[in-house]
Amino acid sequence: MNLIIVESPAKARTIKNFLGKDYEVIASKGHIRDLPKSRFGITIDEETNHLIPAYSVAKENSAIVKEIKALAKKSNTIYIATDEDREGEAIGWHIAHAIKKDPEELPRIVFHEITKTAIKHALENARKIDMNMVNAQQARRMLDRVVGYKLSPLLSSKIQKGLSGGRVQSSTLKLVVDREREIKAFIPVEYWSIDTLFKKDIEATLTLHKREKLSKLSIENKDSAESIYASIKADNFTISKIETKERKSKTPPPFMTSTLQQTASSKLGFTPKKTMMVAQALYEGVKTPTGTSGVITYMRTDSLNLAGEAVTGVRGVIESRFGAKYLPKEPKIYTKKSKGAQEAHEAIRPTMLQFTPEVASSFLKADEIKLYRLIYERFMSCQMEDAVFEQQSIIFTGAENEYRASGRKLTFAGFYALTGAEDKDKLLPTLKEGDKAVIQSVKPEQHFTEPPARYSEAALIKKLESEGVGRPSTYAPTIATLSGRTYVTIEKKQIIPTEMAFTVTDMLEKNFANIVDISFTANMEDKLDEVSEGNIDWQKLLSDFYFPFMEQIAEGKEKIVSLKLAKPLGRPCPKCNEELLLRSGRFGNFIACSGFPKCKYTEQVDADGNKVETVVETSDVKCNKCGKDMIIKNGRNGQFLACSDYPDCKNTKSIAVEEKISDTPCPDCAGKVSLKNSRRGPFWGCENYPDCKFISKFEPTTIKCKEKGCKNGLLAERTYRKKEVYECVKCKTKTPREVDSK
Repeated sequence: MNLIIVESPAKARTIKNFLGKDYEVIASKGHIRDLPKSRFGITIDEETNHLIPAYSVAKENSAIVKEIKALAKKSNTIYIATDEDREGEAIGWHIAHAIKKDPEELPRIVFHEITKTAIKHALENARKIDMNMVNAQQARRMLDRVVGYKLSPLLSSKIQKGLSGGRVQSSTLKLVVDREREIKAFIPVEYWSIDTLFKKDIEATLTLHKREKLSKLSIENKDSAESIYASIKADNFTISKIETKERKSKTPPPFMTSTLQQTASSKLGFTPKKTMMVAQALYEGVKTPTGTSGVITYMRTDSLNLAGEAVTGVRGVIESRFGAKYLPKEPKIYTKKSKGAQEAHEAIRPTMLQFTPEVASSFLKADEIKLYRLIYERFMSCQMEDAVFEQQSIIFTGAENEYRASGRKLTFAGFYALTGAEDKDKLLPTLKEGDKAVIQSVKPEQHFTEPPARYSEAALIKKLESEGVGRPSTYAPTIATLSGRTYVTIEKKQIIPTEMAFTVTDMLEKNFANIVDISFTANMEDKLDEVSEGNIDWQKLLSDFYFPFMEQIAEGKEKIVSLKLAKPLGRPCPKCNEELLLRSGRFGNFIACSGFPKCKYTEQVDADGNKVETVVETSDVKCNKCGKDMIIKNGRNGQFLACSDYPDCKNTKSIAVEEKISDTPCPDCAGKVSLKNSRRGPFWGCENYPDCKFISKFEPTTIKCKEKGCKNGLLAERTYRKKEVYECVKCKTKTPREVDSK
């Protein structure tokens, strides 16, 4: 028997299906040996100044290590088959040590896709564990441990308990904070436009006035706008020139990790974390017509390379499906733009072209098919012909002014034949040079420049990639950490830094400028790449960073003034009799019990630290969970009812619950159905939630749905596409209804 050790149970099951009885496949379930969680875990060799890691197997991993050891004893050959990036290489090295085997003696196999062909090819081309890659990962892990374990306690002691700092995390946070500073410092600038329509509804842009070129901000105030407006009204225009050019819309490159996360965010609304979870499932193995198999290549990659065999295959599919004119004469080759792209060997693509999105829809889950379609169509389109537009420009010239109107028409669909055209046609009417042009309408309009937009998750990933900060595997976890640590909030896809983010960033900029400096962080990534290529000694890299950094930490402990506020107030807590303290938090100062976390009593204070007497607005409603009075509170979605016994009872209700109750009982449990509020607007829901989860966007009537197979469906009255219809609250079937003409 031969043993193959992978990371994921799903991957293990998929590979086992390919290989049969001669192979046993087991998953390590990720890292089984690492730096200890409860202590620093790094010592300094006094003779060499080397940083020595104290790796250990965590208790929760002891069972899987024991199982791998038992299987290893029975096996003829033990293959390390962890992921093909630096982290996977290091995990394989750790596995060998954990089961008391020499890493140099265990064959290492790598594959970019989990298919039968790829696995067999990997077994035939085994290599040794690459120690340069292992050392690069060890260096990264230890750098992050040094920064995290030494900087986080300093932040907690100087600002607020529970704060954390990190090598990539802190520089990423500075990007978000700097953008917010730009927004706050932004001063709007007034400018005017002269919106003009020529006859036949031709939109045109004023480009010249008195032989001077005009830009977007050229017309600075109302007086200038009125002067130009008067000149235009008095002017006579002719069509002086008609230009026609060909413009191509180039095919997009195949996906790598960053662009997949960005596109999934903008088109599917997926967070980076969700994108990677779904992609992981597609990579490790899903059901297909021929059995369980990985249907995409490795999803953590910064490469745009494509396997020649895959390109040949997709070119055949393009020609048979769309015809020869949609196929370029030669395969298209894409080059990566990201700094220091090193980790992977190929872009993200489907592994089986016959597993089309149409076929896949019968096998994949809803989110899986959405992401798979995105990957499949991007791979096909990247090898198709460019789309071609006819670009038309018309110049309208007067005595003092000149306008330009632009139009376009798609003349060859190219890859849009697969993906659909993103650039819509804007056709101009047929005109002739020398013809007179009559203005249909002209209107001066005031505008103000707007501040830069906050980063979305997709935009932040794009920025990190362009700056060379982090690597494909770090983008999603970094954003998740910032959000989890309450350094940022994400609202309407915008990343907004909290007050704590400003406080932490200010302190780091003054005392640890290198940690938050983008170029320093990117340069460190380049050095780690050099380690993986064998050009830099990993211990020298660690030493060069560690000793100056520890000097900064020591200096910070002495010199940084504490921003933590915990002033004793000399009066007891009304709940537990412990002393009350004046503290600082994310939203300013507040009074809290010194017995926290056992006692969570707090009071609001004003800017001078004086207690704010909170006016409690009572209601006639009793809490349906504990029977006590409910009070009216304000939230992000308006007023709501909350139990007066909070935090012992956390029951809340919408104000609308008491104001509007349907005459129709809940079709699922016969409870009361009432109007409720949510972030997405009002909806009708059952009072017995969460035991009953009935909801409807529209108030149900007592009329039952007659659609076959619909259970407990009631019809609701609504307007759909300007027609009055009944819509079933369950199956969403719509039927016309007659409406009283009154």
